[in-house]
Amino acid sequence: MNLVSTPETSSCFTNVVGLRASGIFPPGKEPSIRTLREWTKLRRIPSHKVGHFVYFDPKEVELHIRTRLRIPARGECAATSLGARMSRRF
Repeated sequence: MNLVSTPETSSCFTNVVGLRASGIFPPGKEPSIRTLREWTKLRRIPSHKVGHFVYFDPKEVELHIRTRLRIPARGECAATSLGARMSRRF
């Protein structure tokens, strides 16, 4: 009998409590449940709604935070905006 292996498409969806405890946030600096619900409401983090339940894929949320919600390092933004202001003057 020849079995064909297929890639698994199961994902580990979790609720807001599980997202907080999933390990994607630094230890001791996890956002509160209230903050995560606010981010969900403002669509800052990806979520999936089934009925009135809201679920999160921790891998998807981590990728979104790392790519879209990155805060520039101190001086990185200032140097860019200073250069733009200086070029407008001359």
